[in-house]
Amino acid sequence: MSRHHILFLVFFVLISCKKVEKSQQPKIQIAFMADVHLQDIHGEFSDSDYRGVLNPETGKYALIRTMKSQLQSTRLFNENYFAFLAALDDVAKKGIKYVVLPGDFSDDGQLLNVRGLKRILTNYAKNHGIQFIITTGNHDPVRPFFQEAGKKDFLGEGGKPQAIFSKEGVFTSKEANTLPVVITKDIAKLGYKQIANELKDFGFFPKKTDVYWETPFTNYSYFDYNFEDGLKQANLTNRNYKISYNNRVPDLSYLVEPADNLWFLAIDANVYIPKEKAKDTPLGTSGYNSASVGYNNVLTHKKHLFHWIKSVTERADKFGKTLIVFSHYPAIDFNDGAFENIRKLFGDKKMQLHRVPQDIVTKMFVDAGVKVHFGGHMHINDTGIRNVTSGRLVNVQIPSLAAYIPSYKLVTATNDIYEIETIVIDSVPKFNTLFPIYKQEYSYLNKIKDNTIWNKDILNTKTYKDFTQFHLKELVRLRFLKNDWPVEFRDLLLQSTGKDLLLLSGNITNKDVLNENFQIEEFEQWTGYDMVNDFYRLRSADELAIADIGVNKLKQYKMVCSALEKSDNQNFRLWGQIFQKTCTGEPSNHFKIDLSSNTIHRISP
Repeated sequence: MSRHHILFLVFFVLISCKKVEKSQQPKIQIAFMADVHLQDIHGEFSDSDYRGVLNPETGKYALIRTMKSQLQSTRLFNENYFAFLAALDDVAKKGIKYVVLPGDFSDDGQLLNVRGLKRILTNYAKNHGIQFIITTGNHDPVRPFFQEAGKKDFLGEGGKPQAIFSKEGVFTSKEANTLPVVITKDIAKLGYKQIANELKDFGFFPKKTDVYWETPFTNYSYFDYNFEDGLKQANLTNRNYKISYNNRVPDLSYLVEPADNLWFLAIDANVYIPKEKAKDTPLGTSGYNSASVGYNNVLTHKKHLFHWIKSVTERADKFGKTLIVFSHYPAIDFNDGAFENIRKLFGDKKMQLHRVPQDIVTKMFVDAGVKVHFGGHMHINDTGIRNVTSGRLVNVQIPSLAAYIPSYKLVTATNDIYEIETIVIDSVPKFNTLFPIYKQEYSYLNKIKDNTIWNKDILNTKTYKDFTQFHLKELVRLRFLKNDWPVEFRDLLLQSTGKDLLLLSGNITNKDVLNENFQIEEFEQWTGYDMVNDFYRLRSADELAIADIGVNKLKQYKMVCSALEKSDNQNFRLWGQIFQKTCTGEPSNHFKIDLSSNTIHRISP
C-alpha cells in the first residue's frame, strides 16, 4: 500500500472520529459586537501636538466630535467608546473567550482609531484570554485603498467645531471664527492593506496557534495545511478579485479554526464598485462607490464568495465542525414584511431601503448550505427567517453599541442548537465624562443662534441606555423627519392626537374603546409625534423597546393602526400597516434556534 493510501485511511479515521466527537462537544459561548464604530477619544496623533479639547472637570484632553454631529448621525461618535469597554468588561466577567466583531469596528478606518482598537483588543486578549475574530464593514475601510481625508466636526476650543485633516488644502472654510485646521496623517482613511496589517492578529492572517486557516483563494486542503504555507498565501497579493476591467480589489474573507472543531467563517461582503466614468481605467486610491449596499452587489460582482461558502459548509458537515457564519451585512430583509408599504409611503430611496437584500440573496445563502447568519450594519435588533424551496435561513441582526438599543448578542452553541441572548449595556461607567465639554458647545451654538441646536436635556440622562434613547429622539427630530417623510402627511400626523387618529376612519366608537378597557381620553394624552418616536424605537430595538414604550401605550397604538388601515387616506392606511408590521416579528431578545427540528423558540420576551 502506498504512503498516499495510508495517509488517506488515517484521515478517514480522523474524520469519522470527529463526527462522533461533535455530539459530545461542550457548549461554546461567543459574544457578537457589531458596529462598535470606535473613535479613540483618548488617542494621540503621532505627528501633531494637538491633543483635542480640554475637559474642565477631569483636566484631560479628548479627541471627540461635536454633540451636534452625533445627534444627526445614526451612530454615536464619542460615548460608544465607554460602552465598548463596558461590554468587553461584561464579557470578561462572564468568562467568554470568543468575541466576534462583524464590521464597522472603527469610525472610518483612520489610523488613530484602528490603532486604538488594536490596543484595546490586545489588552483584553492578554489580560482575559479573549480571542477576537473580526471582519470588515463599509466604514473599515471606507474605500478599498488609502485616502487623504478628515473631519470638520471635531469639538474644539470654546465649543467651536474643529477641522482635523490629513493633508493641507483638503479642507478650507470661510466661516467666521473658524479654528485653524489641524493636519495629521493619522486621520487619513486607511485601505485594506493598512487595516489588515494593523489588525492581523484578529483573524485577517493565520496564527501559529490556529488549527486551520484559509481564504477563498488558498489552494491547500484541510489535511495538508501548515502555518508557513497559510501565512504565505495570506498575502494580499494573493487575495483579490477583478471588480471591473483593469481594476482589482482585495477580499479579506477567511475561515479560521482557532480550536478543535470550531470554525468561524468571516465573509468580507464589501463591494466597492468603480464609478461609471472611471470603471475601465486603473483607479488607484479613488473612484470607487461606497460598499454600504451589501449583498445585492455581492451577487453581481463577488460571486466567487458563494462558491467558496458552499465548499466550507460541505466540509464543516463532513468533518463534524461547528460552523459560525457572519459578515457585516444582513442576509434577509429587516423590515418585518413592511418593505412594500414603506416604499409606497416614503419612496425607493428613503428609510435605508437600498440596503435591503433581495430575495435571491437568501436563496444563495441557503443553496450554499448556510442555516444561520449573523450580521450587523443596520444598528438594529432583529431576527429574520426566510423559507425557500431548498431550505431555510435564519438571519440574526446584531444591535450596535453606538445606538439604541446598545447591546451585544451572546450565542451559546451546542451541537445543532443556538441559544441567543441579547445583553443590553445600560450601566456604563464614565459615559457622561464628556458632558462638561458639550456644555461649552451648547453655549457657543446658542450664542450664534444655530438653527439646528440640540436639546440640552440630553445632558441630564442618568444611564447610557437612556442617553441612546435621547440620541434616537433627537435624530428623528433633526434628521429623519426632515429628510425621509412626505411633508403634508408628516405635518398632519405630528399635530394629531391619538384620539384624532383613532377617529380618523369614522369606524371607531367610544364603545369600541371601552371594550378594549381604555377611556377615549387616554388617547388624547399622546400625539402622532410620540407615535413616530416609538416607531423608531421599535424599528431599532424590536421587542426590547416594549418596556420603554409601555404595554398599554403599544396596545393603544395598535388600536389606532387598526382604525387607520380603514381610512380613506392612502398614506394613513400605509402608516397603519407599517406600524402594525413593525410590532410583529420573530423572537429577537432571548431565543433558541434548533437546526435539527428547523424551529425557533422564544425563551423570554
